[in-house]
Amino acid sequence: MEFKFGGSETNQKTVLGHPSGLFVLFFTEMWERFSYYGMRALLVLFLVSSIIDQGWGWDRGDALMLYGWYTGLVYITPILGGFIADKFMGYRNAIVLGALIMTLGHASMALEGITDMFFYLGLFFLIIGNGLFKPNISSMVGQLYLTQGKEKDAGYTIFYMGINAGAFLGILLCGYIGEKVGWHYGFGLAGIFMFFGMLQFYFAQSIFAKIGLSPKQTQDFDDVIEDSVDNVEDNIEEVIDEAKSSKVTKDRLIVIGVLAFFTIFFWWAFEQAGGSMTIFAADYTDRTLTGSGASTFKIFNTILTIVPMLIITYVLAMLFKQTFKKYALSNILLGISFVIIWAIVIWMLVREFQSNETEVAASWFGILNSFFIIAFAPLFSKIWQSKYNPTGPVKFAIGLILLGLGFGILAFGSMGIPLGAKTASVSMIFLILAYLFHTLGELCVSPVGLSYVSKLAPAKLVGLMFGVWFVANFIANTFAGITGSYIDPIVEDYGMTTFFLIFTIIPFVAGVTMIILNKTLLRMMHGIK
Repeated sequence: MEFKFGGSETNQKTVLGHPSGLFVLFFTEMWERFSYYGMRALLVLFLVSSIIDQGWGWDRGDALMLYGWYTGLVYITPILGGFIADKFMGYRNAIVLGALIMTLGHASMALEGITDMFFYLGLFFLIIGNGLFKPNISSMVGQLYLTQGKEKDAGYTIFYMGINAGAFLGILLCGYIGEKVGWHYGFGLAGIFMFFGMLQFYFAQSIFAKIGLSPKQTQDFDDVIEDSVDNVEDNIEEVIDEAKSSKVTKDRLIVIGVLAFFTIFFWWAFEQAGGSMTIFAADYTDRTLTGSGASTFKIFNTILTIVPMLIITYVLAMLFKQTFKKYALSNILLGISFVIIWAIVIWMLVREFQSNETEVAASWFGILNSFFIIAFAPLFSKIWQSKYNPTGPVKFAIGLILLGLGFGILAFGSMGIPLGAKTASVSMIFLILAYLFHTLGELCVSPVGLSYVSKLAPAKLVGLMFGVWFVANFIANTFAGITGSYIDPIVEDYGMTTFFLIFTIIPFVAGVTMIILNKTLLRMMHGIK
């Protein structure tokens, strides 16, 4: 029997026209992103909250510095995690081990009340576990498809919807419980769903047949490392020689370097979302709603929560239909996780409707990014497929300019905040509009990044170039935290408007520069579109 998709016979049964195994990966990734973004939403808020409020009472600068290093390092460890999976463990073992380590990390953070060391140990586990998990689950998605056509692209689109669904629910629920009930409950909740994600993957992994199995290695560890380094060195030397003799290769490598450099400016500003923008939401935004305003928000929040939950639950039911007979335990564990999540959602909504006034959680604004992606991605996808599809560098430029405009809105909204103020009551609309423009910018930049690297890089250096891209993201995230850590001295001497203008002007200038470079970069791509 000839199979249409990679993997086992059960994987040939389709859900929404795609192999069932895609949705095993979908839900595994969804719960991992739930745990990552749920914890990230709480990290800075927990650190800066007073000891009376069960936080650690850190200075904002110190909290944002730690946030920057954490979000930066999660982009470095996947380089090592991908290498370990390729050479030793295989994707599947790496995913399970990474998920287990991250579960231990969340559990450790939930126990931070016992000793501070558990908090730092938890962050360490999350960084290491993420490195083993993140690159390898994405690699498995690609291997489910035997062809490189539109089906595979659509499969990745569905997979990314799982990422956004997880981020949305994680920020919403972990953020709410962390802020309203207790920080350690929020951290613990993130770990519970990471654990469920790991178990459902572990007990269903035979659906992938030979996909993601560990490579048969007969060499010693030292020999593998030595051979791998030698291979990379040989490939680099070969490409350097080719670049010297071939203008096309040289030009394309320069374009990758330019894109990697400018991506730093985008994510440096964008990643203020979990840092300085969260502090702005907590301390400078009027989040208290009464009367009709409170009622409107409750209805909006209910629709915003229930609709994605219904869609994901429908996908779950479709997966059950195709795989329950063969993978009952995996399905039951996944079903239990959904029963728990529905119970928490209903409890949260009922609790909010019972109160006369509503204080919007500071972490709530983080869900807007995922919401706007889901809302606008189809429109952008249509534009990219139409005659109005701009070039890659122009998309990048538009993304940077939209990002700058988002911060410009925050700068305008902050004009009434006095110098050195620690609190204020700015309207929520400014944050909402900022997240809208930032997300529209992200939708412009995201098609340009890794897809252009894979197209432009010589075949032997694609993996290395992805590593360069991850390093650029590490630099961006780390410097996002370092720059954000200066929020207090800048607000003290120059005002909050000036702080946000930094993130307005620099991306705007970078965007205009990309427009100026557009024709040059297109020429240096030599036909790659």
